[in-house]
Amino acid sequence: MILDDIVFSPYTGGGLAYELLTRRRLQYEKCLELYGFKVYSQNDEDGILEEIFKRIGTTNKIFIEFGVQNGLECNTHYLLHKDWHGLWMEGSKNSVKEILVRFFPVIRTNQLKCLNAFITKDNINDLINSAGIGGEIDLLSIDIDGNDYYVWEAINVVQPRVVVIEYNAKFPPNHVWKMAYNEKHVWDGSDCQGASLKALELLGRELDYRLVGTNLNGVNAFFVKQELAGDHFIDPPTAEALYNPARYRKHNYISGHPAQYCLHNQVPNIGMLNYNPIEFAKWEKDQKK
Repeated sequence: MILDDIVFSPYTGGGLAYELLTRRRLQYEKCLELYGFKVYSQNDEDGILEEIFKRIGTTNKIFIEFGVQNGLECNTHYLLHKDWHGLWMEGSKNSVKEILVRFFPVIRTNQLKCLNAFITKDNINDLINSAGIGGEIDLLSIDIDGNDYYVWEAINVVQPRVVVIEYNAKFPPNHVWKMAYNEKHVWDGSDCQGASLKALELLGRELDYRLVGTNLNGVNAFFVKQELAGDHFIDPPTAEALYNPARYRKHNYISGHPAQYCLHNQVPNIGMLNYNPIEFAKWEKDQKK
C-alpha cells in the first residue's frame, strides 16, 4: 500500500485524529500531498505546485513571492528552471544583497526582479505596481510570518490563479483565528503569527478562491481560483477535510546537497563570474570586441 512507508505517530502532529484524517485523504488520487516533492522549496511545495498547474494549466508563467529570505529555499526558485519569471520581495537588506549575487544569472536577463521592502497591507499594491506587474498572473506565494491574511486580503492589482499562503497549523481545522494586524510585526518564533486554516479558507471564499490542499508538514495552504478548480481537487474544499497538523520536525525533506547559487541560465566556461556582476560586465564587454 502506498502509505506503508509513511510513519505516523499519535504523539506528534496534533494527535491521532489528524493522523487518521491524513491517511484517509491519501487514499484518493486527487489528494495533492501524494505529488509533493522538494527541489528548492522548504518542504514538498515544489511537487504540489507542479501538480496543481498540471491540472489547471498555466497562462503567462508569472509569479510573485514575498518572504523569500535569500531565495535559495522558496516556492518559486524551481520555477525559474521551468522558464517562469517574476518578482521577489524581501524585507532583509542582507538577504536581498545575497539574492543579487546568487541569482545574478537570472536577474541580469530580467527573468527575476527583486525588491527590498518591508511589506504591509498598505504598501503591497504599490510595490507590485513598481515592478511593472498587473492583471492576471499564475502564482502568488505569501510567507511573511505574521500579517499574511491581511496582505492577501489587500492585494487588488494582480489576480493570481493560484495562491500559496502559510497557515498557523497549531489551531484545529474548525477554529477561526487570525493574529491582530500589526504593521510593525516581526515574527519572534512564537505561535503569535498568521491565521488558522479555517480563517484562510473563509477569506479565500470571499476572494473567490477554493482551498484545494495543504502540504504534509502543515505549513502551506494552496488555493485555486474558483472557476478554474472544476472537479480537479478533493471535495469538500474545507479546512476540516484538507487540514494537515504541524509536523515541522517529523518530515524532513532532503534534496541533494545544500543550494548555494541559482543554477539556471549560467554562461558556460566562466565559473564564478556567473555571480559577479562587475566582472561579468567586463567579460561580456570583452566578448563584444
